[in-house]
Amino acid sequence: MAEMTEWTAREALDALARGEVSSEELTRAFLARIERLEDRVRAFITLTPDSALESARAADRRRAEARRSGETLPPLLGLPLAVKDLLALEGVPCTCGSRILEGFIPPYTATSVARLLEAGAVSLGKTNLDEFAMGSSTESSAYGVTRNPWNLDHVPGGSSGGSAAAVAARMAPAALGTDTGGSVRQPASFCGLTGIKPTYGRVSRYGLVAYGSSLDCVGVLARTAVDAALLLEVMAGHDPLDATSLDAPVPRFRFDQEPDLRGLRVGVPKEFFIEGMQPEVESAVRAAVARLADLGAEVIEISLPHTDLALPVYYLIAPAEASANLSRYGGVRYGLREPAGALWDQFKDTRGAGFGPEVKRRIMLGTYALSAGYYDAYYGQAQKVRTLIKRDFETAFTQVDLIATPVAPSTAFRLGEHRDDPLSMYLEDVFTLPVNLAGVPGLALPVGFDGQGLPVGMQLLGPHLGEEVLFRVGHAYQQVTDWHLRRPPLD
Repeated sequence: MAEMTEWTAREALDALARGEVSSEELTRAFLARIERLEDRVRAFITLTPDSALESARAADRRRAEARRSGETLPPLLGLPLAVKDLLALEGVPCTCGSRILEGFIPPYTATSVARLLEAGAVSLGKTNLDEFAMGSSTESSAYGVTRNPWNLDHVPGGSSGGSAAAVAARMAPAALGTDTGGSVRQPASFCGLTGIKPTYGRVSRYGLVAYGSSLDCVGVLARTAVDAALLLEVMAGHDPLDATSLDAPVPRFRFDQEPDLRGLRVGVPKEFFIEGMQPEVESAVRAAVARLADLGAEVIEISLPHTDLALPVYYLIAPAEASANLSRYGGVRYGLREPAGALWDQFKDTRGAGFGPEVKRRIMLGTYALSAGYYDAYYGQAQKVRTLIKRDFETAFTQVDLIATPVAPSTAFRLGEHRDDPLSMYLEDVFTLPVNLAGVPGLALPVGFDGQGLPVGMQLLGPHLGEEVLFRVGHAYQQVTDWHLRRPPLD
């Protein structure tokens, strides 16, 4: 049982294909590990063991029938996965980590999840997150705090901290997350994982509960670049149910046997190595870049001059979009409903009781930025600066093939360290926010550890629809290093 949970997604699928293990056995192994560790890690909000085992048995029957009929099987048949509780799954509660959605059970499934299930994946359950994905630590969920498997006194990152913790703790071989300002890449970095934030529009947002509609992306947390690519290839592609979904072909990601990066130009932006960042982070990332050079890549120092404006720009645009998106939650149609005499009082009391402090803070910030007399001065100006940030990346990609930076200025911080200081929490995403504002893809991967034994992550950034080069380089790096093979000391 324990050996099965150590398999990567690719290794698990290969074992299933060879008949070395059944999907039911594999699913039971992960469910047993969840049962053993969940009280310590708190990665999940909702577990679905019965439906998971039912899906696993169906996968086994289909595989057995295919051996007789020669049927071509879907690519993820029988693979257990976890899903962030911001994505709808028909018949399963969707809380978004908030009291205001208590009791809400969606009657539909998010396109990204549906495509994985159609490809044969088995859902183990829904993972914890910062309320409505607004956070960098997974401490603001109404359903408890998730802990980092590498050190239970530290955060797993956020907002996809439950998904990251589940994969790091070997409770699932891979999991879905979402990334609005770094919420896949930062937890991947904090938990020693590989995480992909795709190009905006590469994966359908239908069924993803919106936070910042122009920024939200569905991504993957996994152990390796190969695993992340495996899931992204299934999820990606145009969806008529999402107007922002890109009508662009999805490449079949292939991986070279030899880690040869000759002819590749890697840009290193000077603005991402700032005063005050943890020295161990800088040294690990620079060592990783040097390793890419050893594999044949040419390393070029570049500039992304408007990087320092990304933080204020993001915290005008994202809360503004959130204030509009979250206006639908008032206890009228679904979720929490506080009793009151007048409709307005019900609306006010429900929102007051249902939303947590961070969500309230961002709604108020966004409402202010959109209000009459301030729209042009704040939101309008922020959108203009966003264009400058996007142009910085476009210019850079005329000089280089990809960009390498730290994911975060530090490793995972202690639980409660930033809880009462919103600005220090926001600063944890200073290196990931520009990527969402520009809409380009980013791949986080582990590149070392600090003196406390906490993982350090590097992010590789590509041009629009440039996921293929990110996976190629990430895989090459993982062929000559073993950071991604290390496991937390939970057992």
